Amino acid sequence: MAVRHPLVELTLARLREFVREPEALFWTFVFPILMAVALAVAFPGGQVGPEVLVGLSDTPATAGLRETLSASGRVILRSVEFDDTVRTLREGMVHLVVEPGEPPTYRFDPQREESAVARLVVDDVLKSAAGRADPWNAREVPMRIIGSRYVDWLIPGLIGMTIMGTSMWGIGFSIVQVRMRKLLKRLVASPMRKREYLLAQVLARLVFLAPEVLVPLGFGALVLGLPVQGRAVDLAAVCLVGALAFGGLGLLAASRARTFEAINGVLNVFMLPMWLLSGVFFASSNFPEWLQPVVQVLPLTALNDSLRLVILDGTTVAAAGSELTTLGVWGTVSFVVALRIFNWR
Repeated sequence: MAVRHPLVELTLARLREFVREPEALFWTFVFPILMAVALAVAFPGGQVGPEVLVGLSDTPATAGLRETLSASGRVILRSVEFDDTVRTLREGMVHLVVEPGEPPTYRFDPQREESAVARLVVDDVLKSAAGRADPWNAREVPMRIIGSRYVDWLIPGLIGMTIMGTSMWGIGFSIVQVRMRKLLKRLVASPMRKREYLLAQVLARLVFLAPEVLVPLGFGALVLGLPVQGRAVDLAAVCLVGALAFGGLGLLAASRARTFEAINGVLNVFMLPMWLLSGVFFASSNFPEWLQPVVQVLPLTALNDSLRLVILDGTTVAAAGSELTTLGVWGTVSFVVALRIFNWR
């Protein structure tokens, strides 16, 4: 057999290493496709003219407006309560809120391009339905919404993603490393209780929680002008509950994995749906209604929503009760299951 040049042999060896690594193939070929599919579902195209998201209260007074706007084919209607106007506009759930009256009232943020477009589209649709002789001039209520910039909305999502990533990767890889070194079976023979070892993994993870939250939050506030409305104690409570929940998931992911390749694959299965669906880089409300039950039950969705409520709205932990309950259930169930199925050898 002919001897090939060392450069050729080394190149072929590296290519063989690459194709034998499932995680490398996943991130190179599969993940971009999944991200493209998620974005296509969240931001469907193909409509004629601009399609805008408009909020209307679900009352008899808005029935005429609802019928007219629905028939236009250019407007997607969503039910919005008056007290929820600011939050839905800030998070991009709607671009404009219309209130019934003679003339109707438009509530929107004129500094956001999509809101300005929505105002023009809705005004055109309603006036055309009324005969197009400019029957009235709509009453405008421009709203300067605190935290309405994309970067204001993004930073809490990045903090939530960081809490998830460091909790699950840190705990998962640490346990697998100890298992690979044959140390777990020695620990289980010691006087400790099994649950104490698992709980210690989660508690040790909390040491790094403060800096990983304060660094991006401080940078956002001092450099980017992020408006931090909430109290430190409320933010600390949300982050603590989130870290404990994802720490439990990290334990569950590592309960059976024996190699770094295995734990890497398991963690990707856990985390990939949340990267795509939980509103880190764009609002989870963009996904269709049939997918919302899945989106809302994900722990990262609950953490991101509660972080935005505290940081941007200045609410207390009581206002984020449902989100924190979701996180608590995920953390408790995953810890209990991990304790039962954990492989100590």
